[in-house]
Amino acid sequence: MKLAQMLPVSTTWVLDNAASVLTALIVLLVGWYLAGFLRQRLASMLYGTPRIDNTIVPLVSDLLKYSILALTFVIVLGQFGVQTASILAVIGAVGLAIALALQGTLSNMAAGILLLWLRPFNAGDAIDAEGISGSVLEIGLFGTRLRTYDGIAVYASNARLWNAKIINYSREPRRMVEVTIGIGLRSSIAEARE
Repeated sequence: MKLAQMLPVSTTWVLDNAASVLTALIVLLVGWYLAGFLRQRLASMLYGTPRIDNTIVPLVSDLLKYSILALTFVIVLGQFGVQTASILAVIGAVGLAIALALQGTLSNMAAGILLLWLRPFNAGDAIDAEGISGSVLEIGLFGTRLRTYDGIAVYASNARLWNAKIINYSREPRRMVEVTIGIGLRSSIAEARE
């Protein structure tokens, strides 16, 4: 088909569907603006919250942004007569395939979110997690960086830390220490106490 033959058809289609095209453009622009605006507002609100770790703020705010953008694109495609149920089914199937392919990575990410949310340890704490011990430098989304007591850098996966028994040596400010001191039979107990 030549360009001269296609041009009248496309202009006729545009004139017949001008309301749908205009509505789709408005929805697209509003959705795009709203996604960016709400992402910024959520990020600034979460950065000011003391119980939320700053590591997780970009993840949560980007998740909100891309969810709004995906919903906007589904609404825009619905304006042109595309069946939204089939789009959602395809998105669900792709999401399932990605989740199965990234199962180990997603378990590390879920464990990282739980570590940041429940806070069994913070950056700077001295911990021992069944063989992984040291001072916590950074709690990331996929792994945690530690420095062992002899100065070696360790990067441990969050899933391994989450499934381990964590002993936090820095959490409590006071500890009880019991020390047994032996005294000879001929020694004076009073002198030993002094």
